[in-house]
Amino acid sequence: MRIYQSLCVLLTLVGLPSWADAEPPAELIFALKGSIVKIHTVTKSGGHGIGSGVVVAENLVATNCHVLADANGINVAARGETYAPVSVREDWRHDICVLRVEYLPLKPVVLGDDEQLQYEQDVFAIGFPGGPPKPQTTFGTIKALYPLDDAAIIRTSSSFVLGASGSALFDSEGKLIGLNTFKSPGRHSYYYSMPVKWIKALLQAPETEHVSQNGRPLWDAPENQRPYLMRVVIPMQNEEWHDLLRIASEWAVQEPQTVEAIYYKALAEEHLGDLKAADALYRQANPRHSASLLADARIARQQGESNRMLTLLSQLQSLAPDMAQELVPQEAGLAQ
Repeated sequence: MRIYQSLCVLLTLVGLPSWADAEPPAELIFALKGSIVKIHTVTKSGGHGIGSGVVVAENLVATNCHVLADANGINVAARGETYAPVSVREDWRHDICVLRVEYLPLKPVVLGDDEQLQYEQDVFAIGFPGGPPKPQTTFGTIKALYPLDDAAIIRTSSSFVLGASGSALFDSEGKLIGLNTFKSPGRHSYYYSMPVKWIKALLQAPETEHVSQNGRPLWDAPENQRPYLMRVVIPMQNEEWHDLLRIASEWAVQEPQTVEAIYYKALAEEHLGDLKAADALYRQANPRHSASLLADARIARQQGESNRMLTLLSQLQSLAPDMAQELVPQEAGLAQ
């Protein structure tokens, strides 16, 4: 009962900070929407595809290459008008393409610095999910950063659906930090964005007249060639802990400084019953890694270390208050 009461006091005193308290000004979001475009494609089989894009420089629109795949025709729609691209820059591995559209009357966004991103940092996305005629905004936080090719793929809690591929991910100041690109399968999907650093690099690349159509994004590679960040998801979702431990251990050997490799290895160890190994690994994680804080608090509760659990939850409460509350119902059950 004492632990449960302490948890309730902790959550009450700290409160529940959220985007509602620090949401970017409506004027900023409105202005940014003016730089988001809808992309229409006609496929070679006569089908119709849609995606999103963002103006990253004068007459230049960044989107995902997979939005343009198999296209027989491409149009960029903005302010009730449509524009045909005249050339393209391609980075198929990272699934980023930049279209040149002449006389596009849209202001470019400010390109941010994705090298300074942090876990649980507030972000928001603007794009065209599905059928809405106007761009939509979703809010979230950064949940993971995966070092890759001199940058880091970003996973956020800001969801997106069909049509939002190629939409823009912004920091709280409205600077572009990424391009929403793909999500994991399953009900509890993970949402991944390609970093703006790769967009900046592509702006220096040569242009061609047509989309090459022969590229393959890293997320669409054969299973054993995909990044570890993708290979751990299915075993985790299916609770195949031995497989997860094997993959995460390989990942940790290849990238010993990658926080996510350490976390997934710890998660597997925890569910396989080795709490000592899991606890040691969770403690190695980034101090802003909310999933590790929650998991380690869970272990502390199991081991009867109430003071350490409360310390961990206090840290978690300042970062992700919704996650901190996950232990309260469990404590309430124990206290009854």
